[in-house]
Amino acid sequence: MKPVKLSLAVALMLAAMPLAAFAQEATEEEASSPWSWSAAATSDYVWRGVSQTDEDPAFQTGLTYTSPVGVYAGVWASNVDFGAGDPDFEVDGYIGYNVDFGDNVNFDIMYNEYSYPGASELNFGELITKTTFFEDYSFTLAYTNDFGGTDDTGIYYALGGSWSLPADFGLDVSVGRSTFGDDVGLEDYTDYSVSLSRSFGPASVSLGYYDTNSAGFENFDYLADSRVVLTISVEAP
Repeated sequence: MKPVKLSLAVALMLAAMPLAAFAQEATEEEASSPWSWSAAATSDYVWRGVSQTDEDPAFQTGLTYTSPVGVYAGVWASNVDFGAGDPDFEVDGYIGYNVDFGDNVNFDIMYNEYSYPGASELNFGELITKTTFFEDYSFTLAYTNDFGGTDDTGIYYALGGSWSLPADFGLDVSVGRSTFGDDVGLEDYTDYSVSLSRSFGPASVSLGYYDTNSAGFENFDYLADSRVVLTISVEAP
């Protein structure tokens, strides 16, 4: 397990405090705006159980426009570290549609383009669907025919649970499975996560535990080892 150092936790909190104050003002002034934005500071950018920053911190931001009919589009960016040389950043563009089916089912479908400036050979697109039941339970299914620029398939499916707790705390649990075509060169693997969060108006702080099974470790070595991650984020409006 990779424990979060106290000094890093304090640094992340100090970095996020001005953003939280600005988000509070934006929420109050622009609650009816179709535009929303997010910013986060995290001790490790973990994607499907694997560190994308060589276990170093990441700073992330996103901007989304949502139309009255549920169609949305946006962009999201983070620093990454896959070793010496490029890329140093990931920039994702996405477009999707979100709709409620009755009171208990929400469906979201999104196309996401993962882009890596300076290393375009890694770019790929992915179609992602997420169905949420009774607000607390979700099933995610994602498909690409060009995982990591390999011209072969990658499929990801996950079950998740998200529950509100007293005092503005929240609990999130998920288990996912990544499967790949032969040309990707990776073994199918499973990832797990459990996180506890607390909201402070538009800001939230979460502490999560992430891990993969042995196949994940065989694929990515220490980058897929168990770890604890601290994240501070703000969203507005």
